[in-house]
Amino acid sequence: MTTETHSTTEHGMSNAGYVRIAAILAAITALEVATYYVDLGSLFLPSLLIMMVVKFIIVVSYFMHLKFDNKLFSWVFYAGLILALTVYGIFLATFHFFS
Repeated sequence: MTTETHSTTEHGMSNAGYVRIAAILAAITALEVATYYVDLGSLFLPSLLIMMVVKFIIVVSYFMHLKFDNKLFSWVFYAGLILALTVYGIFLATFHFFS
């Protein structure tokens, strides 16, 4: 006697949804590259950090399926992002104040 453990519910999005997400990520990457050629002055670093966070959230939510999983997993990833940004901010502040 065998029992099957396949689930009939679909977990994720359609292929068209993944193509849309990939196009959004490509557009954000193009904006990141464009910041090198456009003089943004003091907005250079904040704009890159914001685009980095948006891309991180999109990749983690859709390609790693956290949008469809338990919210605890999402909080673990977002806590790591907040920790990384905090450490990076402290690191930059240290070089700014002690240079």
